[in-house]
Amino acid sequence: MKKSKKQNIIIAAVAITIVSAIISYNFSVEQTKQKGLQFGIELEQIQEDVKELQTKFYSEKTKWEEGDISKEDLIKYYDEHLKKFKEIISRYDTLDPPELFKSSVELLKLSSEKQLESDSEFIDWIKTGNNAAKVRSDAQLQESLEYEMLGLVEFYSAKTGIKNYDEPEEFQAPQSGLTKKVLEITETKKMQCDNEFKNQDGEFESDKMEVEWFNCVNEAEKWKIEHLP
Repeated sequence: MKKSKKQNIIIAAVAITIVSAIISYNFSVEQTKQKGLQFGIELEQIQEDVKELQTKFYSEKTKWEEGDISKEDLIKYYDEHLKKFKEIISRYDTLDPPELFKSSVELLKLSSEKQLESDSEFIDWIKTGNNAAKVRSDAQLQESLEYEMLGLVEFYSAKTGIKNYDEPEEFQAPQSGLTKKVLEITETKKMQCDNEFKNQDGEFESDKMEVEWFNCVNEAEKWKIEHLP
């Protein structure tokens, strides 16, 4: 075979290989984009379902307060509410988020779990009139809102920072806002520790209270270290 003919065959083979690689690459990129799009749709639906469930949760309480439904009907509805909420929360585990969004999903799931705990304590308050349950419910609701805010900050930081789905190593998410929010939440957690374990004079009424306060503050610091960017 002549040398020029061999060269043409080699060039043609290389060209075919390059074209195949480009097609394969573009297909991979498109698949990644579709995966990200599907993930976004599914996550948005979960958050919408949580919001809708919570709106209904409080609207039923209003109906009871206005005498439109009985306490028994309210409690029956709330029992179903908890079941539905658990089902919605389980859907976070079925998501397949791109790597950059995994932390935001974890935080949003944690927010919903705290909301569920808050609802459970709220229902206990409705059933028993135990004010301690109402206090716990309010505290857990605050935690839920803080986790949700942090999750949304991480989500939109990742979303606005991504230029190419196929080049995650080039991604640099904005960090200043996220750092500030983590520090704010940490301080809120520490204040909750003070409120729970110190008296009005800022002192401990027992050694046990001091130990529990110390552990509480350590947990807040641990959370900060785990979530700081």
